[in-house]
Order: sequence, then structure tokens, then C-alpha cells
Amino acid sequence: MEGIVFVISGPAGVGKTTLCDRLLSEFPNNLKRVVTATTRKPREGESDGVDYHFLTRDNFLKQVNDGAFIEYEQVHQNLYGTQKNALLAFHGDDCRHDLLLNIDVNGASSLKTFAQSNNLLRGLVFSVFVLPPSIQELRERLVLRGSDNQQEIEIRLKTAEAEIERKDQFDYVLSSKGKEDDYQRLRDYYLDCSQ
Repeated sequence: MEGIVFVISGPAGVGKTTLCDRLLSEFPNNLKRVVTATTRKPREGESDGVDYHFLTRDNFLKQVNDGAFIEYEQVHQNLYGTQKNALLAFHGDDCRHDLLLNIDVNGASSLKTFAQSNNLLRGLVFSVFVLPPSIQELRERLVLRGSDNQQEIEIRLKTAEAEIERKDQFDYVLSSKGKEDDYQRLRDYYLDCSQ
């Protein structure tokens, strides 16, 4: 494989999608988003094959049984995962592409393990954990996002606390300070990794 796999992870609501979108916008010729799969329903404005591959639970589990996934996890009643063909689709392209993944903490760990035993990916996966300033600020972001009810927010915050405990498993911890500062530090780290 030509290029690196750049993985961004962290709690729900910390700003991962915004950071990913900015990287993709700034580096459209070098960086390609790997579209992952989920069983959750699309949110308003999301499209199948663009934001996620939206699968039925039965279809997702069939693909798991067929060995189609590098990693998958159940998160808040839904399944999420990275399909092998989605990640390896860029192998053999005429030009170099870095790949970008926005996945949960367990998925990032599974991907790093898979990469260690895969000749195409070994040494090419770089992971970033986006650390919220505080659980209280994360709560405020989730409330402002407006896509979850109070019970779902409490579940996400409990999950966030467990995810934060695993931050040291990542190659780089990006302690969130603000949108612009976060992006500049992420951008710098991406450029360092992709050289």
C-alpha cells in the first residue's frame, strides 16, 4: 500500500467529524476517507456510501461471519465496523493516497493489531485520540449537537469516561483547546506522519 492510514478516535461529541472534514477539504488529492459500516439509521443529511455503509443488522452479521471486517464493535445498540475491502480498495492505485478513518477506541485498537500482522499495513497506521477538555464540556457539546436525548447523552458520557482511560494506547493525544487550535495541531501531526 502506498501512503499511511490516519485514524482519528475519541468520545462522541468531541469534534472528530469536523476535524476529519477539514483534513479532507484541505488535502483532497492526498487524503481519502475510508467509509465504514454501521447498523444505525442515517442521521439527517447522511448518505449511504458517503457517510457510512448503512447495513441491516442481519447483513452486517453475515459479513462478520464471512470474515469481511477488520474490526467491528457494538456501540450504543448499533454495530460499527471497518470492512477489509473498504480499507484495501486503494491498494494498487496509480497514485499515492493516505487513508483517513474516524472510528471508536475499540476499533482503533483492533485496526492497530490487524495492521501489525498485515504486510500492506504494518508500520503505516497512525492513531490520534481527541481528548475533551472536561466531561462537563463534552456534555455541553452533546446537548448542543441535539441528536441525542438526555438518557443517550448519559450513556455516551459513561462510555467517554472509559474511552479516556485508554487514551495512552494512541500514538498521539490531541488535548482539545478549541476548533482552530485543535485543527492546526492535528494537521501538523498528519503532515509529520505522511512524509
